[in-house]
Amino acid sequence: MHWPRLRAVPVPPPENPPFAAATNDLRVRRATVDDLAAVVELENASFAVERMSARQLRRHLDSASALIMVATAQRRLLGAAVLFLRSRSRVGRLYSIAVAAGARGRGIGEALLQAVERAAAKRGCDRLRLEVRVDNAGAQRLYERHGYHRFGLRRGYYEDGHDALRYEKPLA
Repeated sequence: MHWPRLRAVPVPPPENPPFAAATNDLRVRRATVDDLAAVVELENASFAVERMSARQLRRHLDSASALIMVATAQRRLLGAAVLFLRSRSRVGRLYSIAVAAGARGRGIGEALLQAVERAAAKRGCDRLRLEVRVDNAGAQRLYERHGYHRFGLRRGYYEDGHDALRYEKPLA
């Protein structure tokens, strides 16, 4: 079975972060239909290829096999993560993490990652897997800092021909 591709966003700190004050009251929660427009906007701003459509994201909001988490502050959506879960599998799949350009480097990706890990464990997963582009060093550092280990390479994995590194973390 071919898994969805993780499309992580590089997280270099911005020069003049417009969301600096907003991240002080960061809240990570499950997305609702009220978040859909902002999640779609973030998706389109974050990814040049392999974007999820509004229809796909909407379907995932109500799915038992998917979970969308959002990071918000002062009623602004600053980031989102998509987790896929398969029935009868103890392996969760982190599909993507996206952080608004002006909010990168403020711990939002880390907060989303930790929330996804907790959610996957609550759903009975004992491992979380993901793929990340070989040229996305920032995302690789984030995952490695949080206990993910590299276990493989998928050549030509992404639509644009880039390779993907495979990562996994035990959740127990």
